[in-house]
Amino acid sequence: MGDATYVAEFIDGPLEGDFEQRALVRGEPEKRVGMVAAVDGLESLFWYDAVEQKDVGGQLRVRFRFDASDSDPVESDEEND
Repeated sequence: MGDATYVAEFIDGPLEGDFEQRALVRGEPEKRVGMVAAVDGLESLFWYDAVEQKDVGGQLRVRFRFDASDSDPVESDEEND
């Protein structure tokens, strides 16, 4: 595999089902990634940890699991809407 990228698959949490092409760092996929996403119009930081990696059709794919304890809360405040 001479490619300098991999596919990140987010398997749970707010980004569940999303895929993203990411750059390898010193030839390796990241072990932990921070993702910024808007939830109810508010930017939030979500942390994901690598849990599995495999070759899929010649492309490295890494599955990431949501780390709720280090991430911004996901609940919206519906009383103030």
